[in-house]
Amino acid sequence: MIRKLKVLQWSSDISRTILCTKVALAHSSKCLTTITNPVKQTTPAYIPTTSSDHLKHQRTNEALLFPNKLSYPDVYSCTKMIQGHVRNNRLNDALKLFDEMPVRDVVTWNSMIKGCFDCGDLKLGSKLFEEMPERNVVSWTTMLNGLLIYGRTEAAEKLFLEMPLKDEAAWNSMIHGYFINGRVEDAMRLFHEMPNRSIITWTSMISGLDLAGKSDDALLLFNQMMPSGIRPTSFTFSSAITASANAKDFHLGVKIHGQVIKLGYLSDTYITSPLITFYAQCNDTDSSSKVFNENPQTSVVVWTSLLTGYSLNSKHEKALQVFSNMFRSNVLPNQSSFTSALNSCCEMEDSNKGNVINGAAIKLGLESDMFVGNSLIVFYTKHGNIQNGLSVFKQIHEKNIVSWNSMIVGCAQNGYGMWSLILFNQMISKGMLNEADDITFTGLLSACSHSGMLEKGQNIFNYLLKYKFKKVKLEHYACMVDILGRSGRLHEAEELIKNMPMEPNKSIWLSLLSGCKMHSNLKMAERVTQTIFNMDQDCSAAYTLLSNLYAFSGRWNDVLRIRELMKSKGVIKEPGHSVA
Repeated sequence: MIRKLKVLQWSSDISRTILCTKVALAHSSKCLTTITNPVKQTTPAYIPTTSSDHLKHQRTNEALLFPNKLSYPDVYSCTKMIQGHVRNNRLNDALKLFDEMPVRDVVTWNSMIKGCFDCGDLKLGSKLFEEMPERNVVSWTTMLNGLLIYGRTEAAEKLFLEMPLKDEAAWNSMIHGYFINGRVEDAMRLFHEMPNRSIITWTSMISGLDLAGKSDDALLLFNQMMPSGIRPTSFTFSSAITASANAKDFHLGVKIHGQVIKLGYLSDTYITSPLITFYAQCNDTDSSSKVFNENPQTSVVVWTSLLTGYSLNSKHEKALQVFSNMFRSNVLPNQSSFTSALNSCCEMEDSNKGNVINGAAIKLGLESDMFVGNSLIVFYTKHGNIQNGLSVFKQIHEKNIVSWNSMIVGCAQNGYGMWSLILFNQMISKGMLNEADDITFTGLLSACSHSGMLEKGQNIFNYLLKYKFKKVKLEHYACMVDILGRSGRLHEAEELIKNMPMEPNKSIWLSLLSGCKMHSNLKMAERVTQTIFNMDQDCSAAYTLLSNLYAFSGRWNDVLRIRELMKSKGVIKEPGHSVA
């Protein structure tokens, strides 16, 4: 008894010092050298210290546990070791330990199979499942989850039908798997076939339908659930509130808010943040603020929800005030906080506040973060500060397509078209050509247009047409028309419009009309203007461009006629354009 109490005391000491790995290791080492056969209560206490930074300590622990291959601890402790290796993505180490175990129970097998799936090896996990001497319902569900995660839906369906016993977890896994693989109707079908549904099932369905873009159906399901006597959890309410926000169903969202208050969930962070977002998306920032102020808030997620809500509703001063208050309240902003704050700075065109936010990001070590960096690039390029934008771009460690697009478009918009093409070449050299999207090519074509690079623009556009690399969109045709129009090749531009595979919109014809004005082609301008008026009789830009062209040609009677026509139709001149 004394020996057992001593071991338990060591286990307690190890658990209390678990945050300090070296101390925990020292305790466990002393314990293992003092006591010949540590009981299983001790081993798991120091296994959780196997974070990615402390793998060497786990290896030391294993050496202490296994001084020779004939002396193994119990199955429970070995299984914990395997789970520790897998958490750190050390599949080979986990497999080595698994192979060396003289005895394995079903939990060990389940842990090893799940570990294979978590580490990206579906084939090996499936092989181990086939080799299992005995299986329980967890084994089948683990295999089911593995197949679904890797998109093997048909194989998962077959396995699900073969299961000798299906518990609630298996049904829920199959429903969730259908959702993540885009099989929404199958998820609904299985839900209705399910013999018993818990709140987990209902919540999974509500969330899944909302994420699939069927927010109205999600809310309908929530309304069906409420009278059934099943008590919603905070996650259920969170999913329903998010669905209300996405469906813009203000009445139902307010009703759910009342139910949250009635059941005492209002102080739950999982509910507070969606509630703030719900009211913001329904343009009721006063209610967002009220929800925020009802309880002391320390969660950065809740603060960011309020900040983002103000920003989305163009209340940028208030958004930036929230950002400042976060620091005063000792709540450190996250990437989303910085992104929303920088968006408000962009809309306010306040470069000073943007620079302050950039400084805060540097102090918090977020200057190389991809999300913060992308927002900073947009902020600086929108204010014409290409050098600072490039500086931020270079600091981002892991650039995604948004990073490249932001820089390419920013250079194009500020007259640095050649830089856009250089950046695109660098992007290709990084092996990211397949990630180029509509925005990438729109930026490149815009760069060629604003920098007068006709030949390069044609090459890029022809590349899109020839290789079908990406589907050529309306905006790509608009850029090409602008390139041809600026270069004086007006008839080519007109033919391109007429041969487009989609219906040209007003903007494309206006682009050609601008080219007509630039190169004084009055005859084509009158023809193009009539086409625009057939689409929109009150197009102010068309009236203005044609009037200016008449004035340039000395046709003052026609200028007066256009003015009178605009006046009679109540057409107001667009800012930035003069009617001669």
